[in-house]
Amino acid sequence: MSLHTPDLTKFPPRSPRVRLGGYVILPRCLDKGRATLAGKNGEYHYACPLDQGFLEFVGIDPEELKKQLGKSDTEVLEWINAHAKHKHGGPEIAAWSAWQEQSAPDNPESREHFNEIHKAAGPKRRDIVTWFDVLDLDDYMSFGGKA
Repeated sequence: MSLHTPDLTKFPPRSPRVRLGGYVILPRCLDKGRATLAGKNGEYHYACPLDQGFLEFVGIDPEELKKQLGKSDTEVLEWINAHAKHKHGGPEIAAWSAWQEQSAPDNPESREHFNEIHKAAGPKRRDIVTWFDVLDLDDYMSFGGKA
């Protein structure tokens, strides 16, 4: 692994809002995958349901992507663009990313999970309404932040 392998026992992966090639979630997924390969993923899981949303959108197998994680972000993005089963143009990627940014729990099971995270990280925060909101808050609180 490169010297840029994140140690997710010391700090969180990039926010799900950070984009690479227009895709939200992708930089966070790469951070978790690289940390997993290095045994430094802490509580984070590569190919979790959030990552799966991206992987399904582009049509990339998580194990095949994992084999590319010794490369730079730019090189991984080039590999994704070359190997994606589902090719998407800029407007479609932008629309998908915007939709992901606004995604909130859509069933009782996911709402319960969301509420557990929210309650643990910052129950008085009324501005936490999307998955990205709760993940950013949880990351912040997990590494010493105050709600």
